[in-house]
Amino acid sequence: MSENRTTDNGRRQFLGGALALGGITVAPGVFLMNVAGAKPAHEAVTSDVRWGLLVDTTKCADGCDACVRACQAENGWGGPDSNEVRSSDDQKAQWIRKVHLRNKQTGSTHSLPLMCQHCEHPPCEDVCPTGASFRRADGIVLVDKHICIGCRYCMMACPYKARSFIHEDLHGQKVNAPRGKGTVESCTLCVHRVDNDREPACVEACAAEGRRALIFGDMKDPGSEISQRLKRLGVRQLRADLGLNPGVHYEGV
Repeated sequence: MSENRTTDNGRRQFLGGALALGGITVAPGVFLMNVAGAKPAHEAVTSDVRWGLLVDTTKCADGCDACVRACQAENGWGGPDSNEVRSSDDQKAQWIRKVHLRNKQTGSTHSLPLMCQHCEHPPCEDVCPTGASFRRADGIVLVDKHICIGCRYCMMACPYKARSFIHEDLHGQKVNAPRGKGTVESCTLCVHRVDNDREPACVEACAAEGRRALIFGDMKDPGSEISQRLKRLGVRQLRADLGLNPGVHYEGV
């Protein structure tokens, strides 16, 4: 995050506990609930931590979508219960998706999940005219729905195609994942769970399947599993040539 950017601290604490209201109307027909279970305002996140995710593609099975289904259930997007009934499949929200990579030289293939990469220098933040796209001090990149104007500049700037735009009215939303027509959204690393010392839903679901292809933790903690594996394994960042320093790393590709 650029050091010379100045944005109101209260806004930067969105999804981090600074909003105390039970709900806020941001536009006609758009009512967003505050995030349940976030940290109290006096427990602000700090740069002492940087959350990251390691994807072991050697354990990520082709055809397994447990991580996708868990994200849908946790955050209320997609799936059979989706409220996005009039949008095409290309228009519907997609916080995480499974993609297949093929090495043209060797013919080897990899199946892996792709989501917001939670970059240290997120291009979505650079192009956002309102400051709605922002990076928390602990590395989690979020969208403040209360000031997102739906310009979709961030969607164009993201090299990972990780963001979605909501085209229609939604009902029955999850209080931990406020959504609203005319706003942009993407993976939050289940910030509401992280702020309560829990792992993202996708990580728990993968472990429940017995694969443990997803490892989550503090990359600044030398004793954490993710830090130790990043040090000793040959891991890659997607599009590392862009210099964004993503918080998501991939092993085996």
